[in-house]
Amino acid sequence: MKTALGIGALGASLLCAAATTANAAPVKSIVLVHGAFVDGSGWRPVYDILVRDGYKVSVVQHPLTGLDEDVAATKRILEQQDGPCILVGHSYGGAIITEAGLDPHVAGLVYIAAHAPDEGETETGNGKRYPAAGRDAIQKTPDGYTYIDPARYHADFAADLSGDEAAFEARSQGFTAAKVFSAPITNPAWKLKPSWYMVARSDRIISPDLERMYAARAHSQTVEIDGASHSVYRSHPKEVAALIEQAAEHAAERPHAAERP
Repeated sequence: MKTALGIGALGASLLCAAATTANAAPVKSIVLVHGAFVDGSGWRPVYDILVRDGYKVSVVQHPLTGLDEDVAATKRILEQQDGPCILVGHSYGGAIITEAGLDPHVAGLVYIAAHAPDEGETETGNGKRYPAAGRDAIQKTPDGYTYIDPARYHADFAADLSGDEAAFEARSQGFTAAKVFSAPITNPAWKLKPSWYMVARSDRIISPDLERMYAARAHSQTVEIDGASHSVYRSHPKEVAALIEQAAEHAAERPHAAERP
């Protein structure tokens, strides 16, 4: 189910979009997973909203050195949860939660402008099928790490952040092992867990059409944000937090992809 939304209508629409049965207890714990080239601090605006609204929130600081290592870092945080949680991933973080999300603590998945590959798929392969406008901004070091060209960071990664914010991110970005983008998914959690998806309509790092494909294939409850860059998790924290809270409130009510027609 997809809802194309302007920013002002998003909050009300999210409240109406979920199933109306209300017997299941809402999930109260959230785990946030960052993507490539950034770190967990970018989640702070979303974190603040969720904590204010009564959620217990954890942020994974994974090393960006390999999919296995990043999944392992996420699982360490999942093991610390004292009940069910919603697992949230942005960008490459979507591949991480796809692989880590079978953990029994995970009640639902939220993808924020994120990859959600199927078994055997890679981010690189899917990116070739749906080329993104700014993918050539990604550069590679001689020792196999990738980064966003600082001169293009604002336009291609964070167009809806201020120039100062984008400049700081460009100069503090986390170099990411190139091999993470070619690591195949082995057992995608979105086939067994309900999911929600936010499409950033002006994303230049992951094609919005690829994001839509991921969401449709997983039968995710989907919203789209006008004018949003790849940094939508930072530029639209209220809308992101609202989608996460919808997942927390209704994860037990929604069928997962394998149960949907």
